[in-house]
Amino acid sequence: MNTAADPIRLDSVELRIELGERSYPIVIGEDLLADASTWAKDANPRATALIVTNETVAPLYAGVLGKALAPHFARVRTLALRDGEVYKDWASLNLIFDELLGAEADRRSVLFALGGGVVGDMTGFAAACYMRGIAFVQVPTTLLAQVDSSVGGKTAINHPLGKNMIGAFYQPQRVVCDLAVLDTLPEREISAGLAEVIKYGACIDLEFLSWLEQHMDALRARERTALAQAVKRCCEIKAQVVGADEKENGLRAILNFGHTFGHAIEAGLGYGAWLHGEGVGCGMVMAAELSARMGLVPPEFARRLERLVARAGLPVRGPSGLAPARYLELMRVDKKAEGGDIRFVLLDGEGRAMLRTAPEALVVDVITALSAN
Repeated sequence: MNTAADPIRLDSVELRIELGERSYPIVIGEDLLADASTWAKDANPRATALIVTNETVAPLYAGVLGKALAPHFARVRTLALRDGEVYKDWASLNLIFDELLGAEADRRSVLFALGGGVVGDMTGFAAACYMRGIAFVQVPTTLLAQVDSSVGGKTAINHPLGKNMIGAFYQPQRVVCDLAVLDTLPEREISAGLAEVIKYGACIDLEFLSWLEQHMDALRARERTALAQAVKRCCEIKAQVVGADEKENGLRAILNFGHTFGHAIEAGLGYGAWLHGEGVGCGMVMAAELSARMGLVPPEFARRLERLVARAGLPVRGPSGLAPARYLELMRVDKKAEGGDIRFVLLDGEGRAMLRTAPEALVVDVITALSAN
């Protein structure tokens, strides 16, 4: 396996998710949206392509992608949804189905998810459902989506009682990570993506965690070489984990480090108040502290992780006004819960993680200690 210290060129690189007949490539490079001649070469020239995006991304990149796809498809259509986690729901999902049915799209049609995690999750779920399954391509435009949500086939919409509770495992045809689109991301979105980047180092690859400590300033400054290295390493790790545990029956669950606390924050405040990566960043600090108090990891490692999360521009204290009892209520409908028992991804030593329960009183103590006054 390559390590974080290996050099990376800015020429396009291709990784692969090995899932038998569902295997697919992850292409990482620059200015890929404008040139689909390599990664769309196997398109059916009689098929319809539907670009699903949002009102923020559409003016920036939908035209570029549509022009690049036009030589490869009979028709290229674009649907721009409202932007935000709050719109990751049935109503938005049905807009995709309305567009497909209105265009008389058949089973040869291909959906292109042009956007962040919300667009990718909804588009993938629509592809899984329409005519019982059509092809889709992930074209992530946020750092968070490039390093995490676009890879691995987890698709879903939210429910008021729980995040990502309605969905399907459905793998894309390919993932196209164009590093150039990260130039237009707001700074807050860059920080949100870095939460998922840090996650890989904290619970799987200590060498990568050290690399992140050395290069955090460069990543926040969007230095292209540093971003390319981070995206590549995260996708390598994700590809290995998904290849070993596609449907999250064991190993893949550790990639939810920080997410149990983070999802509770997102749902408790109302979707969109905090970005997903902000919830995960704070959630990792809480999960690391819980791990330390249970004697699973040295307290200094929890402090080390907290410092790195803060350097990424992420919150390290939970929101004021969200009571521990509300956290627990929301955690009980988390996908990892079993029979009402909350299960957390906790550190099992430095650079390792496991899925387990924790004493409720200790969880409450951690939430109380790490929430804003």
